Amino acid sequence: MGKGTSTDTITSIRNADMNKKVTVRIASTNIAENFVKILLREGFIENVKKHEESNQDFLISTLRHRKSRQKPYRRNFLNLKQISRPGLRIYSNYQRIPRILSGMGIVILSTSRGIMTDREARFEEIGGEIMYYIW
Repeated sequence: MGKGTSTDTITSIRNADMNKKVTVRIASTNIAENFVKILLREGFIENVKKHEESNQDFLISTLRHRKSRQKPYRRNFLNLKQISRPGLRIYSNYQRIPRILSGMGIVILSTSRGIMTDREARFEEIGGEIMYYIW
């Protein structure tokens, strides 16, 4: 996939998490901004700042679990499973969107009204392509 895809954004955040980084820099695109907004709103990242460098915009995100360095590092904070892939698209109507960990995790969907979480899609009563499970 090209730069700025949802997979690139999630992979950058997951790699930063696995490598115990405090911040992650992501190329700023509409898709990346939508994903980062969801992750920020759901509490997976602490904050986001837009940064311009060499006429290109970047999003600088602080991972949530890095603020307190007193506790030892135990495990990865971001658990992610990619569901739809270019070779196998998975779609669901709003009534059949799965619940991850009894609602503790989130499902990210691509709908006709943009990228949203499973809770938002159920509230809006629209289905779409199931992209990721995050817990």
